[in-house]
Amino acid sequence: MAKQSLVTKEKKKPTSGIRLTGDQKSWLISLHVISGAIWFGTVLSMVVMVVHNLNTTNGDELYAINSVVKLLDDWVVIPAANITLLTGLLICWFTIWGFFKFYWVITKLVMTVTLITFGTFWLGPWTNAMTAISDSERLQALNNPLFMFDTKALIIGGLIQITTLIFIFIISFLKPWGRRDIKAKNKPKTSAT
Repeated sequence: MAKQSLVTKEKKKPTSGIRLTGDQKSWLISLHVISGAIWFGTVLSMVVMVVHNLNTTNGDELYAINSVVKLLDDWVVIPAANITLLTGLLICWFTIWGFFKFYWVITKLVMTVTLITFGTFWLGPWTNAMTAISDSERLQALNNPLFMFDTKALIIGGLIQITTLIFIFIISFLKPWGRRDIKAKNKPKTSAT
């Protein structure tokens, strides 16, 4: 009987680092999902507002809506996207999923970082430019080629972001593609001489 308990103890894998309790993991995943949903919903709302703004006949309304879009980007999308990334990294670190064990986790990580980079270097500046142009030109901004480029780019970029986030949500639930075969790659090669 003592031998059996010794064998059982040997089979248990040693825990490395900090592990989350069930409740801690649930709270972290909840924060991750909520921040992702806020990110998605806000981007969707921003695209709807920008599309609606193309039909405005009032310069003050044009500027006001662009100001709201900029406000949502600065105060909701950016924090929500970064919280989504941070909580995702923490989930990878503190759970069995890891950073590179599963293809779906790698895909989510790459797509999230890509979306944040795209937002930082393109969507954000386009939003800022649209707001600045509509502030100075009001309704005449609709005749400004740079304003129209930024508007169309923001709509297309926003739709790409929405579609990508939907794909990320789907793979989060389906967890496709399985686990990577890491152990086979780490085995030392034997020479056949």
